[in-house]
Amino acid sequence: MTREIVDEPGFRAETDALLRRFAVQGPDEAENAPADPYAALLEDRQELPDPELAGLVDPSTRPRDIRLELPGRTLLARIYRPRTDEPRPVVLWLHGGGFVGGDLRDIECATSGIAAGGQVVVVSLNYRLAPEHPFPAGLDDALDALDWLREHRAEVGGDGRLVIGGQSAGAALAAGACLVARDEDRPLPDRQVLCYPPLDDGQDTESYRLFDGVFHSIAPGGWADTQYFPPGDLPAAAVPLRAKDLSGLPPALILAAGRDPLRDDARAYADRLRADGVAARLVEYADTMHAFLNFPGVLAAGRHAVDLIGADLRAALL
Repeated sequence: MTREIVDEPGFRAETDALLRRFAVQGPDEAENAPADPYAALLEDRQELPDPELAGLVDPSTRPRDIRLELPGRTLLARIYRPRTDEPRPVVLWLHGGGFVGGDLRDIECATSGIAAGGQVVVVSLNYRLAPEHPFPAGLDDALDALDWLREHRAEVGGDGRLVIGGQSAGAALAAGACLVARDEDRPLPDRQVLCYPPLDDGQDTESYRLFDGVFHSIAPGGWADTQYFPPGDLPAAAVPLRAKDLSGLPPALILAAGRDPLRDDARAYADRLRADGVAARLVEYADTMHAFLNFPGVLAAGRHAVDLIGADLRAALL
């Protein structure tokens, strides 16, 4: 296994402090929390990110909202452009949230920072979520959004090159979209960026045994999983690590967190891609938790990763 390790002195202390902050819940909040998981999810979807944790939009970008008119539905997206009127590569970015939550508002520091650092146009998409829209709705949204961006590249300032990336559930959708595009002979993205992706279901890995419950749990049978995944055998587009063959996929940048139950998914996918002839760069952030890109306001690892993704895209595309 070949991986780059990013390990800076503050990573562990900052992660520990944030985990302690999340663990402290006032008694009034606990008493008023909805007992129904779906009611709690609806409340969570309405909550705005805390800028102290999530950071702020990079002031050098020019965010604007657009609506993607896709077959049978309209999706909201937000575009972040660097300070140039020249056409640039376009990055379709998909937020995390366990396939049931999350919003483009949660990750604006990261998406705008990637646009500025990479000198690319980032299109951050609010794809459909379970339980209202289970698999394959989010995957279909990613694939159709790629088609839309190819057709409307002038409208978004694109130069014809297209990257797909995302965080957590969004990274799984990005990986699945690349598999479907390959298998259906659709145009492939030029690169995929997968940040701490969940690429299987019911994992029994070392990282699961060591870190499940650190910020989140991937224990089998969780409520979110049962809302999203179809019953029975899962297709490779839902669980890309189960694909028999990964050859012919776009080159990949994969980010992992050292204290994440999903760490070994990232490691295994990088190894599988390389074994099947696909260039894959694996960067692991030591002592850092899952979803660290959501919290660049307090996690130096998140800020470092934004810069690293931007530099990687510049090197690969410009």
